[in-house]
Parts: sequence; structure tokens; C-alpha cells
Amino acid sequence: MKNYLKTWNLMRVLRLAAGVFFLVQGFVMSDWVFIGAGILFTLIPIMNAGCCGTSACKLPARKRNEKTEEVSYEEVR
Repeated sequence: MKNYLKTWNLMRVLRLAAGVFFLVQGFVMSDWVFIGAGILFTLIPIMNAGCCGTSACKLPARKRNEKTEEVSYEEVR
């Protein structure tokens, strides 16, 4: 359980809180739309899913052996 909670950050906790809020409001108001949204917003942080959950938007790592060129600048007045 400790290893599972190590990956939690503030945004993930806020998403879980929003999901629980929608879920409770759905039951209080007896509204199936809010209950469905609450289930969805609660499952997303629990399963760690989302737009970047599959590392689909991850940038490729920079190669370490790339050589950088020195750039010379000339001041224009």
C-alpha cells in the first residue's frame, strides 16, 4: 500500500476529491448523471488513467552523447 501511495500527487488527490464530491451529490440529488460523473471522476485517479497515464504525451529522452555547438552572438545597435 505504501508503494501505491508514493505515486500520488496533489492533482491526483484533487481529482479523487472531485469524483467523491460528484458521487455524493449524485446520491443526495438522486441524479444518475452526477452519479455517473462521480464514478468516472473517482475511477480515473484510482486507476491512474488520463491523458498522460499511458505516457502517450511523454517527450523522448535527450541523447547524452549529443554535442552542443557554441553559438556566437553579435550585438546590433
